[in-house]
Amino acid sequence: MKAIVYSNTGASSVLALADREVSVPGPGEVRVRIVASGVNPTDWKARAAGDLGFPEVVPNQDGAGLVDAVGEGVTALTAGDRVWVYLAAHGRPTGTAQEFAVLPADRVVPLPEGVSFEVAASLGVPAMTAHRALTVHENGPSRLAPEALTGRVVLVQGGAGAVGHAAIQLAVWAGATVIATVSSEPKAGLARAAGAHHVVRYPDDSLADQIRAIAPDGVDQVVEVAPGQNAELDVEVIANHGSIAYYANNNGDSFTAEIVPSFAKNVRWQGLLLYTVGAEALHAAAEDITVALRAGALPVGESAGLPITWFALEDTAAAHDAVENGVTGKVLIRVSEA
Repeated sequence: MKAIVYSNTGASSVLALADREVSVPGPGEVRVRIVASGVNPTDWKARAAGDLGFPEVVPNQDGAGLVDAVGEGVTALTAGDRVWVYLAAHGRPTGTAQEFAVLPADRVVPLPEGVSFEVAASLGVPAMTAHRALTVHENGPSRLAPEALTGRVVLVQGGAGAVGHAAIQLAVWAGATVIATVSSEPKAGLARAAGAHHVVRYPDDSLADQIRAIAPDGVDQVVEVAPGQNAELDVEVIANHGSIAYYANNNGDSFTAEIVPSFAKNVRWQGLLLYTVGAEALHAAAEDITVALRAGALPVGESAGLPITWFALEDTAAAHDAVENGVTGKVLIRVSEA
């Protein structure tokens, strides 16, 4: 089979197209014929400077395809099932930039009928991160469903990114009023297409005033991609007992916040990383996301607020570079035909 591999960390030039044997799934494992592989910032960061951990690694955590074979003890999946996968390469050398990937069965999720592989490969890290960010509020909910966030105001910082896009969609599906911040008018159009009820642009000295005009009592939950840049604003606009869930370090590796305003509002600062969040949170996210998929709540493509850029498998290095250079939307790799 064709696979993209690397044996040393570094620039995207370490990635190479190779022929490898197709592995046999062991007990509790599933082999998936990958149709599409999703690329996230975590993928190029791991390739650039991560702990390799194995003699050879196939990159990319997310993807979609069809179950090809199942190992002993796997009963919930059968050959031919359409699936989406997440954290394929976490603790393993078997990412999705290859024609066949073997991974634990609990990281393989049945894909509802009618949902495209394009949508499926865009889930994983972005959608599960968004789910976690929306379920850490002191007063719940711990799960997402229609009306779960009714009455809440959610602020999505960076509404045109992949996580921001998923956060907008999931929050709207769950009944929240969503405010998104973006850096340009084209990105504002994407956030609106994703379903954001209000979109504000930064940088702007009146940003806090604009947000408080929309939410006079403050925003209940913040999905934060750049706490180093936005912590002061977040505290200014957050409601009493609000949560600020941060998942990245865009525009700064540290942040400071006013202590008195933070504790006076009982603010919860909640960091999150899928690799360490635990199986319970991951399984809850996978289940809720699948329900949202059945409801048609997570479309992709420019008309849905998330432009898709496709690359061929042999161009995986260029796909990594595109994500590293900040391409707007989602980068997918076409591994095989459906």
